[in-house]
Amino acid sequence: MRTRALLMLSSTLLIAAPLAWAIPSPSLDDDAAATGSAPKAPASAQDTATYNDALALMKKGDELGSGDAAREAYGSARVKLQSLVGRSPQLAEAWNALGYTQRKLGAYADALASYDHALELRPGYPEALEYRGEAYLRLNRIADAKQTYLDLFASNRKIAAMLLDAMKEWLKAPQGSRAVDAGAVTDFRQWVQERSQIATQTAALTREGTAASWR
Repeated sequence: MRTRALLMLSSTLLIAAPLAWAIPSPSLDDDAAATGSAPKAPASAQDTATYNDALALMKKGDELGSGDAAREAYGSARVKLQSLVGRSPQLAEAWNALGYTQRKLGAYADALASYDHALELRPGYPEALEYRGEAYLRLNRIADAKQTYLDLFASNRKIAAMLLDAMKEWLKAPQGSRAVDAGAVTDFRQWVQERSQIATQTAALTREGTAASWR
């Protein structure tokens, strides 16, 4: 549905991969060096090549949108990522990408497990939280999706906005396609509207405060 996660895809991951999907280079990352925390495990050349190949297939699947060809692309990416996490299970980004392919293929329980792996390796990983929130929606777990949004709104409002957009798309689906009580859907629609208003007001206040600081 969204190619945003794969925009700016580079054929050489370590040079210009998007933040959401980049895996660690062999060098110590600056944050770990500054804080004294354990550095991220480096990605080998083989891991990087496998990961880039999978990203290219995911991008292809996103561009195709739906249908057998898209499923084939996601399926091929999933195989590569399963191989990658099998030999390098420390790569949170690989688990996150694996969850993405699983979710696109409708394997929502598997996707949740992959996102959980990513979050165990990198607590608070915003992209994994957002994607897990989307998987919750597909499983009609409204309460979990709402809590995910609130957690993201407190830590990363840009990523939270993406989940809110996904919620709006979910609400557009025909009622018969969701195994959710009509009353629960109505309540959720009102909640999404309220959160949209709060997000808009908060953004306006943030912009006003930023402008004021320069006066």
